[in-house]
Amino acid sequence: MSLLKAGAAQVDISPKNSQFLFGYPHVKRYSTGIHDKLWSSALYLSDGKTETLFIANDIIFVSKDSSASARKRIQAKTGIPAQNIMITATHTHSGPITLDYLSNQNDPVVPKTDANYVRLMEDGIVQAALTAYQTAQPATVGLAIANDTGVGTNRRNPEGPADHQVPVLLVKNADTNVNIACMLVCSMHPTVLHEDSTLVSGDFPGMARLYLQKNVLGENCPVLHHTGPSGNQSPRHVTKANTFEEAERLGKILGRAVETKIANLKFKSELPLSAAGVLLNDLPRRTFPSVQQAQDKLDRAIKKLETLRKDNAPRQEIRTAECDWFGAEETLTLSKAAQSGQLQETYKKCLPAEIQVFQIGPWKFVGWQGEIFIEYALRVKHQSPNTFVISIANGEMQGYVVTQEAFDEGGYEASNALFGPEAGAIFVEKTLELLK
Repeated sequence: MSLLKAGAAQVDISPKNSQFLFGYPHVKRYSTGIHDKLWSSALYLSDGKTETLFIANDIIFVSKDSSASARKRIQAKTGIPAQNIMITATHTHSGPITLDYLSNQNDPVVPKTDANYVRLMEDGIVQAALTAYQTAQPATVGLAIANDTGVGTNRRNPEGPADHQVPVLLVKNADTNVNIACMLVCSMHPTVLHEDSTLVSGDFPGMARLYLQKNVLGENCPVLHHTGPSGNQSPRHVTKANTFEEAERLGKILGRAVETKIANLKFKSELPLSAAGVLLNDLPRRTFPSVQQAQDKLDRAIKKLETLRKDNAPRQEIRTAECDWFGAEETLTLSKAAQSGQLQETYKKCLPAEIQVFQIGPWKFVGWQGEIFIEYALRVKHQSPNTFVISIANGEMQGYVVTQEAFDEGGYEASNALFGPEAGAIFVEKTLELLK
C-alpha cells in the first residue's frame, strides 16, 4: 500500500486580451495572439505527515505580493502552511507584465501592470493548487537527472560556469501506473524569442512541455518547469535565430533529454517529505554611482554598441552590447531613484527575502527569491549533493544577484542589481544551514 499521495493540475493562465509582453525594453510589444498557452501547473505531495505544494507558472515573474496572496488563499482552503508552498515563474519573456519594475519606470513604452491580468493569474495559481490537493491519490515517485547540453550556455562567456544537470521527478498513480505529473528544474533563461515576436508563448520550456505531453507523458499530464539560477545563463550562443522554430528545437533537446532518463526509472511509494524555510530580513545593498557617473556609463555603452554595429560584429557580441546599453540605462534610473529616496521603498518591497528547502526522499529542492547567478547554486550543490536550487521562487528582487566578478565587470546584469554581490554569499550560507 502506498504511503505517498500526490495530485496535480494545470490551469490556463493565458491572457484573454492583448497584453504588453514584458522582458525587453524600448519596444511597444503588445500581444497579437497566442502561439502556445501559458499554464499554472501544480503538484501536491504528502507522506501522511508533511504536505508540500509546488506551483510553476509560465510567466516572467510572480511578484512577492502575488505569491503571498495566493499562498494565503491556498492555506485558508487546504490547511497547508504557506511556508510549504513554493510558487515559481518560468521567466518567459513572451508573457504579460505582472509587476512594476523600478529600473524600467523611465522607459516610455513600458506600461503599468494590468491588475485584471494579475488577478486572472493569481486565481489560476489558486485553482491549480486546490485541484491538485483535491485529487490526491496513492502515488509512486521516480527520480532521475537529465542533461540539457545544447539548450544554452553562460550568457557572457560560453565557456563560463553553467549547470546542465536537470533533476526530473515523475509521479505516477500507484494503482494504475498513469502519469500524475512531471517536474523538472532547468537553469537557463527562456529568451529564444526576442522583442520582434508578439505572440504569447512559454518559449522553449513551453515547447519542451508540448513535446513531453505529446510523445511521452500524455496530454493531460501537468509538467512543472522551474527555472534554476540563470541570471548569467542564456540560449544566445546556441541559437541560429530568435524564432519559434529555434524555440521548438531547444524545447525538443530538453524534452528528449528528460524522455531518455525517465524511460528506465525506478519508482518508490515511500519517500519521506520535509520542509524548512528562513526569512532574510535584510541584505547588503549596492552603492549606486552619481547620476553624472551613470550618464557617462550610458554614453560609453551607446558608443560601443554603435561601433560594433558599424563594424558588423558577430550577432552575439552585438546582443551583449545591446543588453549592456539597457543595463546602463537602468543604472541611470536607479541612481536617480537612490538620489530621490525612492529606492528605499523598493527595498522594503523586496525584503524579507525567502529561502525554502523541500526534501523529497534523497533529493532537496531549494527555493531562492530573485534572479541569481549560477555560481551560487553550484556552491550549494558542491557541499550538498542531490540538492537543486530553484530561482524566482515566491517573488523577485527587482534585479539580479551577481558575483563580485560580474559586479566589477559592470555588464548588464550588474547594472540593474539592487543588492551587492555579498547577498549571494548570504543565500548560500543560510541555505547550507537549513540543509544541515
